Amino acid sequence: MNTQYDFSPLDRSVYIQTSEEEQKSSVGYWQDAWARLKKDKAAMLGMGFILLMMLSAIIIPMVSNISYADQDLSQTNLPPSMEHFFGTDNLGRDMFIRVLYGARISLSIGVVASLINLFIGVIYGGISGFIGGRTDRIMMNIVDILYSVPTLLYVILLMVVFKPGLLNIYIALGISYWLQMARIVRGEVLKIKEQEFVLASSSMGASSRRILFKHLIPNAVGVIIVSLSLSIPDAIFTEAFLSFIGLGVSAPMASWGVLCSDGINTMRAFPFQLFFPAVAISLTMLAFNFFSDGLRDALDPKMRR
Repeated sequence: MNTQYDFSPLDRSVYIQTSEEEQKSSVGYWQDAWARLKKDKAAMLGMGFILLMMLSAIIIPMVSNISYADQDLSQTNLPPSMEHFFGTDNLGRDMFIRVLYGARISLSIGVVASLINLFIGVIYGGISGFIGGRTDRIMMNIVDILYSVPTLLYVILLMVVFKPGLLNIYIALGISYWLQMARIVRGEVLKIKEQEFVLASSSMGASSRRILFKHLIPNAVGVIIVSLSLSIPDAIFTEAFLSFIGLGVSAPMASWGVLCSDGINTMRAFPFQLFFPAVAISLTMLAFNFFSDGLRDALDPKMRR
């Protein structure tokens, strides 16, 4: 039995058009994460507030003709006005400039905490999880010992050696703030190192350093970024608390904790002196939390559609 088939050649333009559409519809991991992050209005609002606060803290005190330490005893305890947006304190210093200058210190604390987490916590936790065995147990025991000592105790001990100031907070953060990151990265590395692509790289003769820094840590970058963004508001609040109880920066420097400490003494008579720095702390921490939540959802591979 003879069967006839009626074939017609496929139009090449249709094939090319289909291929182009498939390439356009295929997006990378970071492009997909950014697209999903943009859909989260709360996260974008938080990111916008953080950027606005950073730019204001850097630019406005530089261009203003008023310094954070300028005193004018003829204008003490003035309420908010067009001349002094946030009013003045008991020494006649402009509260608006002092709040923005305090943002510099508080945000710098957050940056220092994130850098410590990145360079110490990530590497320490990655090495511990990759090597495993007895080395892993010893390294994690060291983390547990350091983690058992409160940050406040580190600062008090440092005050015996150094004068109260910003250096104490930096050193205390350097001792304690990378510990949680090390634990998180270790857990991720323990999970990833058993996957096939790591075993294939090892069987091809890749060095341990290459496997750790080219395969393991890059594949844990989503968790690392989210943890970094969550550690920043925690560090800001720690600095504010330490400065509030007199263990942070000293006068005439202005951090949000110092401003709250000064404002609580005049809270009944001049509540605006406490209100504005407290609102700055609250809004900044809220913005970081919104942004971190959105970033966590955006970088979660399970959320990809």
